[in-house]
Amino acid sequence: MSELLKNIDARTKLAGTNKLEILMFSLGVDTRTGKRETFGINVFKVREVMRTPGVTAAPEMPPAVEGMVSLRGALVPVVDLAKFAQFPSETPRDVMIVTEYNGHTQGFLVESVDTILRLDWSQMRVPPAMLTANLGGLVTAVTELADGRLVMMLDVEKILSETADIDNDLAFKDIEPLGIEGATVFFCDDSPVARNQITRTLDLMGVRYVSAINGAQMWTELKKIASYADASGRKVSDLVSMILTDVEMPEMDGYILTKHIKADPRFAGIPVVMHSSLSSGSNQQLGRSVGVDEYVSKFEAQRLAETISRLIRRGNGGDRAAA
Repeated sequence: MSELLKNIDARTKLAGTNKLEILMFSLGVDTRTGKRETFGINVFKVREVMRTPGVTAAPEMPPAVEGMVSLRGALVPVVDLAKFAQFPSETPRDVMIVTEYNGHTQGFLVESVDTILRLDWSQMRVPPAMLTANLGGLVTAVTELADGRLVMMLDVEKILSETADIDNDLAFKDIEPLGIEGATVFFCDDSPVARNQITRTLDLMGVRYVSAINGAQMWTELKKIASYADASGRKVSDLVSMILTDVEMPEMDGYILTKHIKADPRFAGIPVVMHSSLSSGSNQQLGRSVGVDEYVSKFEAQRLAETISRLIRRGNGGDRAAA
């Protein structure tokens, strides 16, 4: 199965082209419909694929966590994706996808893996509300294959948040108000869990915000803001203090969004921060190559708050507090 994941270096070059590759997999036959649905995960989040090893049950685990396995001396939690997604299937999950993102390693139990599909982010669409509701809000994007099948991208950040308990009150305990009047952050992310984390951070800081669910929506709104600023004789930086963007988003990813922003002189002086679960050194370097000012990993609320505070204060001439 490792043959599926060869040539990762070549795939790295896809970043900045609005393209991605996803590993397609199945959770089994849906007992409600008799159909075998197809799901997907970004290849950059997959470390390896293997036959499901022996799983050791552990006490006080969330319901969908089957237990732990030892991989190269490290204990890795194992999540039954069908249980987590409330996907009714009686098919055995004989394959484990080992994932690595946000600095955490998890095993995902699935029925089978299919192949790796290369496509453009513009082919990924925001899922219909009914589809999202049927899978517990776990689908962030969908695309249709040539054979008519739908491929559903799972919100793996939601899985990590709910199974590893990394988005708890302790993560936000030392965040303090910014104390600068009129600061506004515009952020975009396709994951509801990530958006909630960002809004909670900004609320604690007392910073106003505007949000979008993907890069395409944000770019449309930013152009409207720029047109309004032009018409009123103001700079866009008077209206938007900072831009915060995810990387993986349907229709337009964070790399392309950043390229657009940095190429448009109307947005000069507005820092762009990339906020992503793809936190490896290579991904951070790719962010810098398109002009990102800083890179912050998801589920690091304290660091996110510190970065927002520092960049907004810098744009406001230092530590000038609100009058």
